[in-house]
Amino acid sequence: MIEARHLRVLRAVATTGSFSAAARELGCTQPAVSQQMKALESSAGTPLIVRAGRGMRLTQAGEALVRHAAGILAGLTAAEEEVAAIAGLRAGRVRLVSFPSGSSTLVPTALAALRAEHPGTQVSLEEAEPPRSVAVSYTHLDVYKRQEMLRAGDCDVALAFRYGRAGDSTETASASGTATGTATGPGTETVRGTATGPGTGARQRPESEEWDDLVVRPLLSDRLVGLVPEGHRLASAESVGIGELAGEPWIAGCPRCRGQLVEVCAQAGFTPRIDFATDDYPAVVGLVGAGLGVAVLPRLAVEAVRGRGVREVRVEPAVRREVVALTLADLEHVPAVAATLRQLERAAAARS
Repeated sequence: MIEARHLRVLRAVATTGSFSAAARELGCTQPAVSQQMKALESSAGTPLIVRAGRGMRLTQAGEALVRHAAGILAGLTAAEEEVAAIAGLRAGRVRLVSFPSGSSTLVPTALAALRAEHPGTQVSLEEAEPPRSVAVSYTHLDVYKRQEMLRAGDCDVALAFRYGRAGDSTETASASGTATGTATGPGTETVRGTATGPGTGARQRPESEEWDDLVVRPLLSDRLVGLVPEGHRLASAESVGIGELAGEPWIAGCPRCRGQLVEVCAQAGFTPRIDFATDDYPAVVGLVGAGLGVAVLPRLAVEAVRGRGVREVRVEPAVRREVVALTLADLEHVPAVAATLRQLERAAAARS
């Protein structure tokens, strides 16, 4: 096998015309140059230099190898510099995929901080939209999409979420099955996907299986809030039992939120009359503001929309979703990915 260090010696010999001059240029001894030239000729399987009187000249094979050596060594130097830049976060690329309300709240803060700290790191963002239909039961199809993009190598970091049971305490189950607060600060210990969260449908794949091959970084607990029109009989209430909205027309959000709504209402003993359903959070808020119904949305989604004619009310029992960042074990310690995860954690902690 031809080694780069041998090519450097060959190029020095060809340039200077002697072993002794090449040794001076390379900062080594003449015997070391002679030894490396013998090793290179052994690898090539043919003589590369012949002595001519007091000097030496390249053979045809030596000339060919010197011609290629310049490009090989230049390419290797460029590769070494690029890897060093990536390792030092002077360069690098991260492909991030997020759900919409995460894209408009957590992501901007995190990416602005990342750019300020590491301007050479490039980040691309793609939204994995929830499914357009709930015909396949209330499964985590949007999470599956983000996970499949991650596993297929189409992204490096994925923001995802999962719901807790209605009536859970102010803490929500973390990926390890222990309790986590409203938000986790930077430096939070990485959790592998061993959660046993509640399902949103009988045919749903257990979350412990969904994430068991992924690195899970818990970010924050996002409580669902109720939205009613101004002038609604409950608009001035501090908190509202979900059962008090049993007779109202409903505007439902994304399929996962829709499924969670149906489940929570079922636990309260009624089936919601869903008059409108849309994946677009501003549309949900607008429909509520127009007096066409009530809604329950995650707080992150509400924060991203400034609607008119809407009042926010606390809904009991409390329902929360845990927002997490996912990546692969092999990517977790890539400098640009690690920096992105760290900034997402900081952005989440700042909201607590």
